[in-house]
Amino acid sequence: MVVSAHAAYNGAVKADTAKLLSEALSLPSEARAALIDTLLESLDSEIDPGAQEAWRQEIRRRVQEIDNGAVKLIAWDDARRDLWARLQH
Repeated sequence: MVVSAHAAYNGAVKADTAKLLSEALSLPSEARAALIDTLLESLDSEIDPGAQEAWRQEIRRRVQEIDNGAVKLIAWDDARRDLWARLQH
Protein backbone atom coordinates (compact mmCIF):
# COMPACT_ATOMS: atom_id res chain seq x y z
CA MET A 1 0.00 0.00 0.00
CA VAL A 2 1.41 3.38 -1.00
CA VAL A 3 0.94 6.19 1.51
CA SER A 4 0.97 9.70 0.12
CA ALA A 5 3.36 12.25 1.56
CA HIS A 6 0.38 14.25 2.80
CA ALA A 7 -1.09 11.24 4.61
CA ALA A 8 2.25 10.41 6.19
CA TYR A 9 2.67 13.99 7.28
CA ASN A 10 -0.87 14.14 8.62
CA GLY A 11 -0.23 11.09 10.77
CA ALA A 12 2.73 12.75 12.43
CA VAL A 13 1.09 16.00 13.48
CA LYS A 14 -1.67 17.01 15.84
CA ALA A 15 -5.22 16.80 14.54
CA ASP A 16 -5.68 20.58 14.43
CA THR A 17 -2.53 20.98 12.36
CA ALA A 18 -3.61 18.19 10.03
CA LYS A 19 -7.00 19.88 9.62
CA LEU A 20 -5.28 23.16 8.82
CA LEU A 21 -3.07 21.43 6.26
CA SER A 22 -6.08 19.75 4.68
CA GLU A 23 -7.88 23.07 4.42
CA ALA A 24 -4.80 24.76 2.95
CA LEU A 25 -4.44 22.02 0.33
CA SER A 26 -8.05 22.53 -0.73
CA LEU A 27 -7.43 26.21 -1.56
CA PRO A 28 -7.13 27.34 -5.18
CA SER A 29 -3.54 27.35 -6.45
CA GLU A 30 -3.21 31.15 -6.28
CA ALA A 31 -4.32 31.17 -2.64
CA ARG A 32 -1.92 28.30 -1.80
CA ALA A 33 0.93 30.22 -3.42
CA ALA A 34 0.10 33.32 -1.39
CA LEU A 35 -0.09 31.23 1.78
CA ILE A 36 3.27 29.60 1.03
CA ASP A 37 4.83 33.00 0.41
CA THR A 38 3.51 34.33 3.72
CA LEU A 39 4.63 31.24 5.66
CA LEU A 40 8.11 31.28 4.14
CA GLU A 41 8.42 34.98 4.82
CA SER A 42 7.53 34.33 8.47
CA LEU A 43 10.55 32.00 8.74
CA ASP A 44 13.03 34.69 7.76
CA SER A 45 14.44 35.84 11.05
CA GLU A 46 17.21 37.88 9.46
CA ILE A 47 16.42 40.33 6.71
CA ASP A 48 19.14 41.07 4.22
CA PRO A 49 18.84 44.83 3.67
CA GLY A 50 20.36 44.57 0.21
CA ALA A 51 18.18 41.69 -0.98
CA GLN A 52 15.11 43.75 -1.77
CA GLU A 53 17.09 46.22 -3.85
CA ALA A 54 18.97 43.40 -5.57
CA TRP A 55 15.64 41.81 -6.56
CA ARG A 56 14.36 45.15 -7.84
CA GLN A 57 17.43 45.49 -10.04
CA GLU A 58 17.05 41.90 -11.27
CA ILE A 59 13.39 42.50 -12.13
CA ARG A 60 14.27 45.72 -13.96
CA ARG A 61 16.97 43.88 -15.91
CA ARG A 62 14.59 41.10 -16.91
CA VAL A 63 11.83 43.51 -17.93
CA GLN A 64 14.37 45.42 -20.00
CA GLU A 65 15.42 42.18 -21.73
CA ILE A 66 11.77 41.50 -22.55
CA ASP A 67 11.18 45.03 -23.79
CA ASN A 68 14.32 44.94 -25.95
CA GLY A 69 13.43 41.56 -27.43
CA ALA A 70 16.58 39.98 -26.01
CA VAL A 71 14.55 37.10 -24.56
CA LYS A 72 11.63 35.20 -25.96
CA LEU A 73 8.57 34.70 -23.77
CA ILE A 74 6.72 31.42 -23.93
CA ALA A 75 3.29 30.46 -22.63
CA TRP A 76 3.20 28.57 -19.32
CA ASP A 77 1.45 25.60 -20.93
CA ASP A 78 4.30 25.29 -23.44
CA ALA A 79 6.96 25.73 -20.75
CA ARG A 80 5.33 23.12 -18.50
CA ARG A 81 5.05 20.63 -21.39
CA ASP A 82 8.73 21.17 -22.29
CA LEU A 83 9.83 20.78 -18.67
CA TRP A 84 7.88 17.54 -18.24
CA ALA A 85 9.35 16.22 -21.48
CA ARG A 86 12.87 16.97 -20.24
CA LEU A 87 12.19 15.25 -16.93
CA GLN A 88 10.93 12.11 -18.69
CA HIS A 89 14.24 11.55 -20.52
